[in-house]
Amino acid sequence: MNEIMKHDRVLEDYHIHTRFSDDSEMPMEDAVLHAIALGLTEICFTEHIDYGVKTDLNCDCDAFLEEVRRCQNLYGHKLNIRFGMEFGMQTHTIGEFQDTFCRYPFDFIILSCHQVDNQEFWTYDFQKGKSQEEYNRRYYEEILKVVRQYKDYSVLGHLDMIRRYDQEGDYPFENVKDLVEEIFKTVIADGKGIEVNTSCYRYKLKDLTPSREILKLYRSLGGEIITIGSDAHTIPWIGWESEKTMAELKELGFEAVYTFENMRGMRHKIG
Repeated sequence: MNEIMKHDRVLEDYHIHTRFSDDSEMPMEDAVLHAIALGLTEICFTEHIDYGVKTDLNCDCDAFLEEVRRCQNLYGHKLNIRFGMEFGMQTHTIGEFQDTFCRYPFDFIILSCHQVDNQEFWTYDFQKGKSQEEYNRRYYEEILKVVRQYKDYSVLGHLDMIRRYDQEGDYPFENVKDLVEEIFKTVIADGKGIEVNTSCYRYKLKDLTPSREILKLYRSLGGEIITIGSDAHTIPWIGWESEKTMAELKELGFEAVYTFENMRGMRHKIG
């Protein structure tokens, strides 16, 4: 990754969904105005595409880009507004995502895993008929396969999201640590990063997303590139606990958070 060093303070939200995602009705301009009122310095809109599962529910990229440009023209002097996307990728959909990536001038791409074998987690179709060990390991195995093949992304999104949909309770991290370590070795070697997804507070989880154990492992392997995103789909969650999360990252040994422009990472020291 081509990295630009920056020292100015940043307060970011790099994971926001608006009406261009099928699970949000939030107008983009309202989100921008709220971010400005909160004192955020930079946001990135990251609408959903999930090939293999969604068809006409995927983001209209042309309309999305047009609205981002309109908001940039109106409010760019008050707030850095970036054009991103959340790719809900599976191994058999990599080609479709590559085509989409090549067609648009993205600033930032979140690579997420929302389903495996076209089976959703939130409906529990993926977990059905599998042991807790089977669906947890299969989840990380899919992510590992994807990052070994696909390289046009910025960060991995909500890495241990499967915890949110595990009705059996918390699965021991030690039982998947080998897979997560291999994922991180690939991510770090490729100059990519991970996000801290502050929806953990919204879902009242006991830990960060990803967990502190995972963040410590990433740091111990030399991982540095990290963004903060709320995963907001409604106004009240924009920028949620961004400052608190930066303080957590500092305690864990991270020295900076990142923003992106034209797929280039910019490093901002945590104050």
